[in-house]
Amino acid sequence: MTTHGGFEPVFCTVVPPHVLDKLASNDDPALSGPARRTLMRDSELRGRRRVTTEFRLAAAPAAKAPSDQPLRTLYDAGHGTGLPGTEVRAEGSEPGQDATVNRAYSGLGATFDLYLKAYGRHSIDGDGLPLDATVHYDENYNNAFWNGEQMVFGDGDGEIFLDFTIPIDVIGHELTHGVTQYTANLTYFGQPGALNESVSDVFGSLIKQYTLGQTAAEADWLIGAGLLAPSVTGKALRSMKEPGSAYDDDVLGKDPQPATMDDYVRTGRDNGGVHINSGIPNHAFYLAATALGGYAWEKAGQVWYDVLTGGELTERAFFTDFAKLTVKAARERFGDGGEEFQAVGKAWEQVGVRIS
Repeated sequence: MTTHGGFEPVFCTVVPPHVLDKLASNDDPALSGPARRTLMRDSELRGRRRVTTEFRLAAAPAAKAPSDQPLRTLYDAGHGTGLPGTEVRAEGSEPGQDATVNRAYSGLGATFDLYLKAYGRHSIDGDGLPLDATVHYDENYNNAFWNGEQMVFGDGDGEIFLDFTIPIDVIGHELTHGVTQYTANLTYFGQPGALNESVSDVFGSLIKQYTLGQTAAEADWLIGAGLLAPSVTGKALRSMKEPGSAYDDDVLGKDPQPATMDDYVRTGRDNGGVHINSGIPNHAFYLAATALGGYAWEKAGQVWYDVLTGGELTERAFFTDFAKLTVKAARERFGDGGEEFQAVGKAWEQVGVRIS
């Protein structure tokens, strides 16, 4: 288990703390209770992750899957917090009665397919890592996370958030944190952390588009569409097309993501705003992908993948560092005068990230 710069798994959730903070302060205990419990659980898990990482490094490597096939195992936590839980579906078995289990199984497979078929990557670690996931985690748990070893999904509280296996891009987002862990290992704080989050949004969106057969023009570029309950005034957790527009709700507040560096948010919360400022590189990817047209995973996605896995992206990279590497990767893969090189450079310019 080695990565570029060392193996340092982090605890990554799809719902950012600022959203849960807002819910936790609500006067209605049906809304504030689950949010508070989720925040406490996330804090506990984050601390446990730091303590146990060094011991798990010495663990024996797991059995590997055939390189061209996923090896999925689904577990049910039974609304408890013990991981992984009770095994409920193994690779190759038929769908059961639990729709949550079936969605998680399909989402793991869709993620495996995109990375293998578009980029020749064999599972999360590039070497056939088994894909494990636990569903029905905790009571009314308002999140999904990658803990460095497996995926975990809450059922949501039913008031604000629905089942976290519903959006396939949420599954792809969290598993991509694993890809980043095994490659660039971007530090989960400040701009490197926002890049870590953005990379997960980018490939989460591409997994959704690949599964649906959508072009860049046809895609909605939303992260977590279908996750918010019908009573919420919003369409998703984030929008790559229009950062800051995903929701504007009396309970949740307004989506705080900036689209450009002019509105970059400086905060000590959420590891320096990793879920907020990720809107800037997200928007740059959207601009590059839509300018190029066609299937976004073929050109813009290939450039981003080249940078993530190429070995030159450092753990503490800033937006400018990442942007320069994408321009370099576009030139090396598609040519100096090609539309890819021009589109990538222009996209970063449009969001205010300097590359020269």
